[in-house]
Amino acid sequence: MSECKKSFNRSIKGIIVLGIVSCLMVLLVQCNHHSGKVQLKSGDLLFVTAKESGLSGAINNVTQKQKAASFDHIGILEKEGNRMFVLHAAPKGGSQKQDLKDFVKDQKKEGQKVIVYRLKPEYQKAIPEAVKKANSMLGKPYNFNYILDDNSYYCSDFVERAFRTENIFTLEPMTFIDPKTGKTNTFWEDFYGKKNLKVPEGQPGCNPNGLAGSDKLERVGDY
Repeated sequence: MSECKKSFNRSIKGIIVLGIVSCLMVLLVQCNHHSGKVQLKSGDLLFVTAKESGLSGAINNVTQKQKAASFDHIGILEKEGNRMFVLHAAPKGGSQKQDLKDFVKDQKKEGQKVIVYRLKPEYQKAIPEAVKKANSMLGKPYNFNYILDDNSYYCSDFVERAFRTENIFTLEPMTFIDPKTGKTNTFWEDFYGKKNLKVPEGQPGCNPNGLAGSDKLERVGDY
């Protein structure tokens, strides 16, 4: 075989090998992209997407501010070694420390997704104290009236209090007005009517959509 032919064969083999390696690299990147999850950090905020009906839909109806932010629940991630937990206040269990896997599983059962937000670098110094504060609030019952009460908490209230020392979030006048009708949402009229309470329009409070709209946070991605 001539040297020219040998050189040609070596070139062809090299091209084939290079092609195979390139394909493998592309497949590897694609696999990592589809199977990989957001790398969570302690202090990350886990927002749960809202449903279209019921209490979830009613909360979102009067609080949604951004088209890309439609949430009805929120929790704080805490890492302990190789384990991860979610510190949050929920109707079932009140203020609790739940294993991350169980938290995510609960949301998937309801057809909801978990979206990760993170404090911008200049505000991350607030995380250690916030996690400590959140742990100190565990065990308190859930606040089913959604009117601020130091003896019970609802989800965004729990998170706002955890970060309150560093003023990460702010309380705002609550509204229960349906933006489509300009009148109090009928769900909330019935909700508070059954409790013999007046709709707390204008009273201070917070909600997941409001917290997600904070300029101190950045959206990291889906989990």
